[in-house]
Amino acid sequence: MPQGRVFSISDFPIPLEYQPALVKALGRMVASGGIRKVAKGRYYKPRQTIFGILKPSVMEVVKDLLERNGKPVGYITGTAAFAQMGLTTQITSAITIGTNKYRRPLKRGEYSVSFLVQPNEITEGNIPLLRILDALRLLRDIPAVSPDDCVRGVCRLVAALSVAERERLASLAKAYTPYVRALSGAVLESVGSESFGLRDTLNGVTTYKLPVSAQALPNKSAWNIV
Repeated sequence: MPQGRVFSISDFPIPLEYQPALVKALGRMVASGGIRKVAKGRYYKPRQTIFGILKPSVMEVVKDLLERNGKPVGYITGTAAFAQMGLTTQITSAITIGTNKYRRPLKRGEYSVSFLVQPNEITEGNIPLLRILDALRLLRDIPAVSPDDCVRGVCRLVAALSVAERERLASLAKAYTPYVRALSGAVLESVGSESFGLRDTLNGVTTYKLPVSAQALPNKSAWNIV
């Protein structure tokens, strides 16, 4: 096993009857310091550097929750993803994973893992767009950034998308709750794009009370955002 790669007994091509012996052997290696344990049944070979032991990446720690049989079944979202997108400067040990089915929170070593139910199909191509929509969905809860600055950041990201990507974003937004659809439509129009039918998915008399100012989203009233 390469250093830093998280593995489990399923990574060893051995008959089922030998797996209990393997578990015991791995336990002895943990006790001797040869390998380290991330969580129950999950281990890694530590890499020693001049700064100490290098821990596995977040993606390695939760990779079994993100992919199955070579296909994505989840994706990292929430604060950790938003920081990489430039929406917040917050550093966190909490991991949020978007997934199609509800799962209870769990611990992976020093990380707390929670799950956000994603109504759309999760594909490699969809994931960057789903993260943008998740930022609008979690607008009130992103740490170290105001809702206004979050919206400005999302507008920047959407402005960089191609027309096809914007149309795909709007299509994915239609599976989200009404206030996310309203925000998505307003953001698309604010960057000079059409809203690709998002307005037709909304009730014309419903208003959405959101902590976003007209300075951040000048066209918000046109989308019943108050």
